[in-house]
Amino acid sequence: MDARQLPARHGALWLLGGFALFRRHPPMMTALTFGYLLTVIVVNLVPKIGPFILPLLLPTLTVMLANGCRAVEQGKPFSSEIIGAGIGAQRAGLARLGGLHLLGSSLLVIGASFLGDPVNLNDGIDPEELAALSTDMAILLVLASPMLMAFWFAPLLTAWDGIGAAKSLFFSFVASWRNWRAFAAYGIALILVGAVIPGVILIIAGQISQSLLTVLNTALRMLLIFVLAPTMVASVYLSYRDVFAAPPAPVPGPEPSETDE
Repeated sequence: MDARQLPARHGALWLLGGFALFRRHPPMMTALTFGYLLTVIVVNLVPKIGPFILPLLLPTLTVMLANGCRAVEQGKPFSSEIIGAGIGAQRAGLARLGGLHLLGSSLLVIGASFLGDPVNLNDGIDPEELAALSTDMAILLVLASPMLMAFWFAPLLTAWDGIGAAKSLFFSFVASWRNWRAFAAYGIALILVGAVIPGVILIIAGQISQSLLTVLNTALRMLLIFVLAPTMVASVYLSYRDVFAAPPAPVPGPEPSETDE
């Protein structure tokens, strides 16, 4: 499986392309995103077994999200056949991916349990606690990165390209590693849009007026939920398309007549 090695700027382009895809059909992209989030929340709330079932379902849910994004890009309406494309034929491979995801998640939880004790934010954080918390978060990020890289493309490689679970994890990891610059740019762009810029806006608003701060705080929260979340969903699909698949062919139209030339 050949994975393209893209320049760093493509990471920011994934986010911009995700927003462009969201603008094509905001209701469909919003419904797709919130359907996914609602499923995750409901499954996770199932007593005792929910946290174990969720990792098993995540590869299939990821494929359904990508199928929806592809339908929006191609101008097709949602249907059960479109949303479920590739899932039935690759049911066994996606189930294996779910099992491996559960195993990896369990190992991460075990690893996180060996880190420092949780910090009680209500009691305040002194510099030593903040340094310890930052170190633990950095360690957890390092531990989680290989798993994130392995599962970023794996569900779509299995569902759309018919690649087995183990091979799809390998190809996804290699592709993510080859494109670490693009992913770094993607992460930076996401932090800027989702945290830094809203934070700066709120700080400036707070200096001007408390009522303005309240209004902007509510507005920015709504933007993050109803715009940034669907944009992120679309950007994951676009990253796969950029790295593994050819760009979609233009929609065929009528041939130009001689009078148009």
